[in-house]
Amino acid sequence: MSLAPRNKVLAVLTLAAIASCLGAAFVTQAPNRLISGAPLMLWQAADFWLPLAMAIALLALSYAKQAIATLIIAGLGFVLIAYEAGHAGATLMAALPPAARIALGFGFWGPMFCLAMIVVDALQRLRARAITRLLVALTLAAPIAAMAWAGLFDHLSIAREYTSHRDVFGIEFARHCLLVLVAVVLALAIGAPLGLLAARRAKAKTALFSTLNLLQTIPSVALFGLLIAPLSALGLGGIGTAPALIALVLYSLLPVARNLEAGLAGIDPAVVDAARGMGLTPRQIFWRIELPLGMPAFLAGLRIVTVQAIGLAAVAALIGAGGLGTFIFQGIGQYAIDLVLLGAIPTILLALAADFALSLAAALFERTTS
Repeated sequence: MSLAPRNKVLAVLTLAAIASCLGAAFVTQAPNRLISGAPLMLWQAADFWLPLAMAIALLALSYAKQAIATLIIAGLGFVLIAYEAGHAGATLMAALPPAARIALGFGFWGPMFCLAMIVVDALQRLRARAITRLLVALTLAAPIAAMAWAGLFDHLSIAREYTSHRDVFGIEFARHCLLVLVAVVLALAIGAPLGLLAARRAKAKTALFSTLNLLQTIPSVALFGLLIAPLSALGLGGIGTAPALIALVLYSLLPVARNLEAGLAGIDPAVVDAARGMGLTPRQIFWRIELPLGMPAFLAGLRIVTVQAIGLAAVAALIGAGGLGTFIFQGIGQYAIDLVLLGAIPTILLALAADFALSLAAALFERTTS
């Protein structure tokens, strides 16, 4: 009998979670927010045996085909480690002065990431639909949100950073979302006609995509810098929202145009010929035949554009556009890691939420048109 696990992905992720728990600090304890803290391992800061038992169970499941059991145990472990972190922060802060900070270490982030990947792997093995994945995500998020609402995480450094910047955080989060929304809408308004042009005119396709590919090779910070002089000359302001929007739109044009062109080019010509033989006009063929058939590829491009814009909007804080990147660069300047995380984690979650919502929309569209 072979000793190799059947699910090598599950085995590797479980071993990685165990290794990060054993070899990295679960939390760090510092006298204030600016000084690096002393590492505390999981068994020093919280209950170690229950997470270890779950890890052993997951490792055992890697030898069996029990995707549902894997999903349940990994989900419970995800919630449990979040609880252990909040409980550790409250316990440790009870004996420390108010200025002290309890920050989450790699011994927390590593297992959380591995458990999230185990959940994703289990859902893929179960071939779960988009609605099922949404329900699983909400099931995992609900108890953690309840813990946060009850104040379990209030003693952790990242929660205290949020409390200190609560009013500004709401403004910057809204500004980040608005910047992304406007950029994506403008990119769709400009990129969709360009994609249609590339699909209709073969001669224009090469020149168009060559130009858009060239824009993608320019680093974001360099593009922001290149826009300062011309925008200042036009009186639009070389820093702030204007150059950020222009840069985001320029970066978003290629995925929009290329995916629309690819979607239209992938349509069977016989389908178009049949529609033309039925007496449909070119406009009717586009709206009734070509666009619905090319929509999955177009929605895939929209997912890329949205996620890309969410990430690049954080970099736009360098030129005064605001957004969640403000906290990231302030934290880097102050060497306050939890302030960096205050901007980085919502950016990541926002990107994941947008990607999931658009993938759900694509799945629903395919179901309604099939």
